[in-house]
Amino acid sequence: MTGLTNMALAIALSGLVLPMAVPVALAQDTAGETAPVELAGEAIVDLVSVVQGGSDRKVRSLTNVNLTADLDLGRLVGWQGGRAHLHVLDNRGARPNDAAQTLQGVDNIEVPDAGLRLFEAWLEQDIGSSGTSLRAGLYDVNSEFYANEAAGLLLAPPFGIGSELAATGPNGPSIFPSSALAARLHVPVGNAGSFVRLGLINARASTLGDRGGVDFSFRDGLLAIAEAGRGEGRIRGTVGVWRYTRNPENQYETGQDGQPLRKPSQGAYLVIEGDLLPAGRSREVTAFLRAGLSDPHTTPFHGGFQAGLLMEPAFSGRPDSQLSLGVHHAWTSNHYRDAVRALDQDPGNETALELTFADAIAPSLSVQPDIQWVHGPGGIRGAQDVIVVTTRMTWSF
Repeated sequence: MTGLTNMALAIALSGLVLPMAVPVALAQDTAGETAPVELAGEAIVDLVSVVQGGSDRKVRSLTNVNLTADLDLGRLVGWQGGRAHLHVLDNRGARPNDAAQTLQGVDNIEVPDAGLRLFEAWLEQDIGSSGTSLRAGLYDVNSEFYANEAAGLLLAPPFGIGSELAATGPNGPSIFPSSALAARLHVPVGNAGSFVRLGLINARASTLGDRGGVDFSFRDGLLAIAEAGRGEGRIRGTVGVWRYTRNPENQYETGQDGQPLRKPSQGAYLVIEGDLLPAGRSREVTAFLRAGLSDPHTTPFHGGFQAGLLMEPAFSGRPDSQLSLGVHHAWTSNHYRDAVRALDQDPGNETALELTFADAIAPSLSVQPDIQWVHGPGGIRGAQDVIVVTTRMTWSF
């Protein structure tokens, strides 16, 4: 699909929601308070090319369209403390990592299968007056768990969720682009923004738009995840642990009967970010560090880390400008290294450096040039370094 076709599709899909979004926005402005129904949308077009290393020099285009609706059920139907959220996702276009040939990917809107999906559909209920809430339905784990705002501008997928967790599950956990049925409990602790968060998620991610639709069988067990952290103050962060209730098949070891062994799939992670400048300055600089470890039996990864800086605004007089620098590193597992050696290649780890800049060029429209350098692509020592350049255009409405 050509870039012009992708852009036209993104604009057409996003245009479907505009007639609904405008009245809601006007109602909110007129009333001076949050509307009972809030609609929003975003259309992203990426143009990506591998300019060094990889398999070719083609320019690949891909699109991502998000349409969301948030409903205050108390104001709409008298359901006090109740909220609903819907998120429709459409992804089209090429797969730039086919050319880059990295383990962790180079574009966070690339998907294995293009299509229109119901990404999230959940209900949330407040419990008491302390801020405790229970959420249930189709749920994106990475919308709350293993996430931090300062890493959000960077395009490489590990800055969204660590690869050692993203690669787990029968077909990946309940993250972009496919979600699963889940229940999440959020409990505030004290008055300083601290919290505990617990989640139970169907291990098989499958939603409307995926082959087979929503999985109600739970035959692959559950992903149990928990994190505790602090979301306010100059230094913020979380510590989390996760484990699958059913041991998945070992990708690299078999038993005497020739069948894959089953080993536990579990791990832990840490996310920290902090403000480097005093509050009240005209510019904010935020640093972040994320790290995770997992069992080495069921994915190519034993762990990894991501670190970086976010500056906003990047330039005086450009209030919407942002500049971010990040590095991510993946430690490959011993079993994966054995598999690479079996192919007469020398295994190693994968490291990448990313520099990106974004700024508004018109109301609700931004452009974001990005460059990534990947060392040891594919976890193969001696493989030619890969350089990927991307231009992202984002229209928010």
